[in-house]
Amino acid sequence: MRPEDLALLNVPGSVTLHGDLLLVDVARPDPEADAYLGSLWRVPAEGPPVRFTFGERDSAPRVSPDGAWVAFLRAAAGDEGKGGEPQLYVMPTGGGDARPVTDLPLGAGVPVWAPDSRRIAFVTRVAEPGRYGTEEGVGAAAEAPRRITGLRYRTEGVGFTFDRRQALFVVNALADVPRPVRLTEGPYDVESPGWTPDGEHVLVSAPRDLDGESLHTDVYAVPSGGGAPILAVRSDGSAEHPVALPGGEVLYLGTEFSGFDAMARNVGLYRAPLRIGGIGESDGIGEGGGIGESGEEVVTGTRLTEEESVDCERLPPVPRKDGVLVAVRTRGAIELRLVPSGALGAPLEKLAQVLGERARVKAFTTCGERIVAVVSTPASPGEVVTPGGALTDFAGALPGIRPLREITAVSADGYPVHGWLALPEGDGPHPVLLNVHGGPFHQHGWSFLDETQVYTGAGYAVVLPNPRGSCGYGQAHGRSVIGALGTVDADDVLALLDAALAAPECDTERVGVMGGSYGGFMTSWLAAHHGDRFRAAWSERAVNAWDSFTGSSDIGWFFAEAYCGPDLEAQRAMSPLYQADRITLPFAVVHSEDDIRCPVEQAQRMFVALRRNGTPAEFLLFPGEGHELTRSGRPRHRLQRFEAVLEWWSRHLS
Repeated sequence: MRPEDLALLNVPGSVTLHGDLLLVDVARPDPEADAYLGSLWRVPAEGPPVRFTFGERDSAPRVSPDGAWVAFLRAAAGDEGKGGEPQLYVMPTGGGDARPVTDLPLGAGVPVWAPDSRRIAFVTRVAEPGRYGTEEGVGAAAEAPRRITGLRYRTEGVGFTFDRRQALFVVNALADVPRPVRLTEGPYDVESPGWTPDGEHVLVSAPRDLDGESLHTDVYAVPSGGGAPILAVRSDGSAEHPVALPGGEVLYLGTEFSGFDAMARNVGLYRAPLRIGGIGESDGIGEGGGIGESGEEVVTGTRLTEEESVDCERLPPVPRKDGVLVAVRTRGAIELRLVPSGALGAPLEKLAQVLGERARVKAFTTCGERIVAVVSTPASPGEVVTPGGALTDFAGALPGIRPLREITAVSADGYPVHGWLALPEGDGPHPVLLNVHGGPFHQHGWSFLDETQVYTGAGYAVVLPNPRGSCGYGQAHGRSVIGALGTVDADDVLALLDAALAAPECDTERVGVMGGSYGGFMTSWLAAHHGDRFRAAWSERAVNAWDSFTGSSDIGWFFAEAYCGPDLEAQRAMSPLYQADRITLPFAVVHSEDDIRCPVEQAQRMFVALRRNGTPAEFLLFPGEGHELTRSGRPRHRLQRFEAVLEWWSRHLS
C-alpha cells in the first residue's frame, strides 16, 4: 500500500438491521476534495452491496422499530473538507426522498428511535447566545471573553465545552413540521440516550449529581414529555450506554473507581433494577440498592462480568434470550462475546465467542436471531459479517496488503510480552520500525492499520508491541505502569523488539523508533535511555513533560496525577523532557497546532531543549489539526504526513 492509496479506503461504520433490510454507512477519504465522503449502502443476503443514499456525507443509519423508516445523519462535504454540521434526516425504508428533521446550529447526534416509531431522541451541543455563530456578524475572534470557573472546560476534538453543553432532544420525526424539543438544561453533558420500553423516559449517562466537574457518571431517566432528570442508577465509578429491559431492569457498561483513580479500569457489563415512574417498582431495596445519605433509596448495579479478565469495548450491549452480547478487548482483538443469562462476575472464558476472532468488532446489531457486525481485520478496514462469514468486500481494491505475524517475548523480569511483526515482500534483511501505540491503555492488534501497510509497502518491517500498560491482557496488566512509566513498559517494548530482530528478515543495524501520544512519550523515553538501539526517532503528539501537561491538556488535571502521582519531582522523573540532554540521535518532533489532548507546548518544549543541546532535531507542525490527525485528519494532511514519514526514514535507515 502506498500513501496515495488512502483514497482507496472504504471504511464501514455502523450497521442497522430490520428483517431483510441491512444498512451500513461507508466513508472514504478523498485527498483531491480534501474531504471524507460517504453514503448508506444496502447489503443483501447475496450479491454486492447497493447504494441506498446519495448524500455527500451520510452516516449513522437506524431503522425504526416498525421497519417503515430509516433515520440517519447527513452533512455537506463543506469548505476544505471540514463540512457543515450533520443534521437528522428520515426516509422510507422502501426508498424515496430523504426529509430533513433538524436544522440546529451545531447539528444533531446519532438518532435513537422510540418504541412508537415516531419520536427520535438524540444529543447535541447547544451554544450559549453570542457564541459559535449564533449572533450574526460575530465571528469567533469577536466573541466576548470566556469566564472559566471549572476544570472540565475543553475536550479534544470539540474545543470549549462549558459554553456549549451537550443536551438531550426529542423530536417527532413524522410530524408535518418536526420541532426538536430540548429536555435537559444545566452545566453538564449527557451521553448515550436509550428509551424505556413504554416510551415515557429516555435513559442517559450524565455526571454524578449533574455536576459537570465530576469524573463519575450515573444513569438518569429523563421524562420524554419534559421534566427534571431522575437518578435511576448510581454507579461504582462510571455508567454509560444504558439499555432498558422490558422486565423493569437496565443494562449498562461501567467501571469502578474512586476520586481521580479512573485510569486503566476494565469496562464491565452491569445490571440494575429500574424504578422510575412505575417501571420496575418494588417493595424492598433488595440486592440492587441501598440508602443514600439523605435517606432516599439509591439503586446500584451488579457487575455481571469479572473485573480483571473482561474489558468491554464501549459499544452498546445488546440483550438476547440467552444472554447479552458485548464486544470485549482481548489480546489485540475485539471479539463479540455472549454474557450468559444468570452471569455474575463471569470471567472471560465463560463468555462464548460469537465472532471477531483475530479481528476487531467495530459495531454490531441484531434482529431476532440474526447477528450482524462490522469487523476489521489486518487486511480490511471493515466488512459486514455474520457468524457465518463476510457479506461484503469493501477492501477488495487495496493493493499489496501484508499479513501480521504474531510474536511473543519474555521481558527483563520474566513477564510475557505479546505483539506482532509485519514484513514487506522479499527476503530482506529489511530496515525495522518499532511503532508504539498510544494510550497507554490501548492496544495494537488484529485490525487494519494503514500505517503498518504503508510502511511495509515502502520496504520496512514493522514491530507492534503491547507492553504492560496496554489493555486486553487483564486489568493488572494495564495498571502495572501507574507510578512506573518508563520502567517495565520500556523493558517490554525492547524485549519484543529483540524477538522481532531475531527473524532473519529483519536488519538489526537499521532500526528506528516511532509512536504517537503515549507512543510518542515512549519514543522520546527510549531515545533518551536506549538511544544506542536506534538510528533515529519520530515522536508524534507526545507527552514529554507531565508538569506542564497537567495544566495545558484537557485531561491533564486528573490524568497526570492518576498515572504519575501528585509529587512534582516524580512527574518530572517520568518526563522525557527532563532527560532530553541524553538524546543525541536524529529526532523528529511532530505535532498538530490544535491538539488539546497533548498540547503543542509539549512539542515546542522538547524541540527547543533538543536544539539547544545540539541534537539534530526537526519540528513538523500541522495547521488546523488535533490529536487524531493520523486517523481522521484532513485527507491531504494524512497523505502529506505519510510522505514526510517515509522521507524521514529514507534519510536515516537507508
